[in-house]
Amino acid sequence: MPSPADLRNMFGANLRQLSKVAPSISALCRDLGINRTQFNRYLSGESFPRPDVLYKICQFFGVDARILLEPVDEIAELTSDLFHHPEIREFLGNGTETVSEELMPSGLYRFSRGSFMDNGTFVVNVVQIYRKDKHTFVRGYEAKKAMVQQGLPATPKAREFRGFVMPQEGGVAMLVSRRNALTFSFTYLSRQSSFDNNYWVGYTTRTARESVTGKRAARLVVEYINGSFADKLRVMRSTGLCDEADLLPFHRTQLQVGKPFS
Repeated sequence: MPSPADLRNMFGANLRQLSKVAPSISALCRDLGINRTQFNRYLSGESFPRPDVLYKICQFFGVDARILLEPVDEIAELTSDLFHHPEIREFLGNGTETVSEELMPSGLYRFSRGSFMDNGTFVVNVVQIYRKDKHTFVRGYEAKKAMVQQGLPATPKAREFRGFVMPQEGGVAMLVSRRNALTFSFTYLSRQSSFDNNYWVGYTTRTARESVTGKRAARLVVEYINGSFADKLRVMRSTGLCDEADLLPFHRTQLQVGKPFS
């Protein structure tokens, strides 16, 4: 456990680095509303700010209280992404770190939805939900036939998509894209009552122009596969495009086939 002196020294070192962007220490102190003499004591590690002053410093530099424990360079590597930009951090950034295992467990998921390209066809596929650096991510591969239908290459690199999960009122949301942000899809899911409590139902939308031959939104049912490796392998081998009759009964019921999506 770091001692009080360790905390003061770490804070002082971080504050010195953060202060380099200011035209002068005097100007910085004026912007912060902090006495110059007191601020110098923070810089030298001789003193530590009150909680309200620490909050003011963190807000000003767009960092958090980890500046007491970690070098600011290491913190910046994790918080310099778009969603943690000071302009939107309170609206989007904090939410990307609060998807609990209870809300959506890590593991393999099977999903079914109507095809965006063919009204009589359905897509059955799998995705992996996993955690890294306090965030929750999703990863999967488009069905080969679906790629061919769109005139796109069916290589693994072209088929791969990734995204992140964040909590929403009553469920979770996912923002997913193929490599280089080629296309985006937005998904909303809420947990559905079932015997194993392993289903989520919602919808997914894609970024595409309006077309008389395709759809931009479809209902979606997602099932958590909590079985043996053999069970998961069997699920992964059963993915692709299918007809309504080939859908799993519970999936077909939740998709409300034939009922307009609103």
